Amino acid sequence: MKIMVMSDVESSYIWDHYKPGMFQGIDLILSAGDLNPRYLTFVETFSNTPLLYVHGNHDEKYQATPPEGCVCIEDSIIEYQGIRILGLGGSMRYRVGTHQYSEREMQRRIRRLWLKLHSYGGFDILLTHAPAAGFHDGSDLCHQGFDAFRQLIEKYQPKYHIHGHVHMNYGMQTPRVSQNMQTIVINAYRTHTFTYEENQPAKP
Repeated sequence: MKIMVMSDVESSYIWDHYKPGMFQGIDLILSAGDLNPRYLTFVETFSNTPLLYVHGNHDEKYQATPPEGCVCIEDSIIEYQGIRILGLGGSMRYRVGTHQYSEREMQRRIRRLWLKLHSYGGFDILLTHAPAAGFHDGSDLCHQGFDAFRQLIEKYQPKYHIHGHVHMNYGMQTPRVSQNMQTIVINAYRTHTFTYEENQPAKP
């Protein structure tokens, strides 16, 4: 399965220079947050491909203008063609904001998912806005990752962790794809496409 991921910065190549067939071969699109909801509507419409998303820390505007045709998977597990995807948006709380959480608040969100996690037997893809603590995150409070995500990865060993929030032009030398324990971590900044192999171990 070919999956396109995106976050934080709209691709001018897609939005301003769209050409028919641009999304050919894409089976699923995942948004890791902080994208214009009209951009997501555009992508979903012209790709005619399922688009699942979580909120970024700047996505209060989604309340008034939700992306049309797209599916929010916050605090939920969605199974798509046998792939279990867990969605947890938002960033570390650094100011007043709808989609910002303290470490304790994020831990509480995850505890509320215990029945779903048990029912699905875990998950294959963790889709978040913020990174996990100590991996792809920054030293400032805004860009610190959640220890709760690190614990989830350790316990359930998903194939992939898709996140945004840490822009690859920040100068922090954040790689696009790397490996955290047994999990492949992908920074979805702008856009990236990868192939999910159902019956093969993931490789960075």
